[in-house]
Amino acid sequence: MIYLTLITKRIFLALLTLLIVSAILYGLLEILPGDVATRILGRDANEENLAILRERAGLNIPPVQRYFFWLFNIMRGDLGYSLISTRPLTEILAPKIFNTLILSTCAFLLYLPLTFITALVQASNKDKKIDNILSAITLIILSMPDFIIGTILLIVFVVIFPLLPAISLVNESSTLGEWIMALIMPSVTLALVMFVYGVRMLRDNLIEVLNAEYVLMAGLKGLPRYRVLIKHALPNAIVPTLNVTALNLGFLIGGVVVVEQICSFPGFGRLLIEAIKNKDLPVVEATILVAAGFYISANLIADVISILLNPKLRKT
Repeated sequence: MIYLTLITKRIFLALLTLLIVSAILYGLLEILPGDVATRILGRDANEENLAILRERAGLNIPPVQRYFFWLFNIMRGDLGYSLISTRPLTEILAPKIFNTLILSTCAFLLYLPLTFITALVQASNKDKKIDNILSAITLIILSMPDFIIGTILLIVFVVIFPLLPAISLVNESSTLGEWIMALIMPSVTLALVMFVYGVRMLRDNLIEVLNAEYVLMAGLKGLPRYRVLIKHALPNAIVPTLNVTALNLGFLIGGVVVVEQICSFPGFGRLLIEAIKNKDLPVVEATILVAAGFYISANLIADVISILLNPKLRKT
């Protein structure tokens, strides 16, 4: 079946891409100037401590051999240990990934209605006042990086109108209300950054589809405007937008690094910043590889959905 063949190829390419990313990541960290043990302990460290760290981190093994050992351990679920805390990386990463997944889910759930409703309003009111106003707003947001948007939201809703906490700290003992208050600021920031890309693409696709003959025919048959938009135009306009949505899903992993740092949210991105500051290379390697895995998976899901929704393939 052609569906299965195409999906299998996409999965194979995704796994191959992740393998290449892992090799590049390991190689880049390996060729950094100076010895890894010296970078971690500093130039004033004595030879005894350096030797202990090199042996514990396996630095006495040739780099290529170390990479394959590292790759083999990852494939069986062993990410290694932190050089700073000596804790297993699975214990360190699991709660941080959970927090970031909660944040990303909230941001994506905000992104979907914000994008669809805005695009539908603009497409059905093409070149009218409401369309021009919304286009101007999205263009303004599009011109601002995520840390500027986050900073503006902090100033407005923390300093001017003190409605939200300045620091989005949560832990295992936090209540549902504390989680909600902590998630509002970073999730709204991420949703706004993603929304501007998705809405512009979806608006243009909807306008093109609304001018198609079968959609015009549906309107001439007396179908309500909302039904023409939702049932006939939206399903056909949404497929090209999936690639942008996949990029937005990938951005959630990269974008949280900045947003979590601004809002002091204890997630995956903030862990990466702290690991870089502490020169904890195993944590850096694991976090970047997990981020790459999420990004590649998001694009794989979008490709699979596009294949399943492609009418040409349905006829094959």
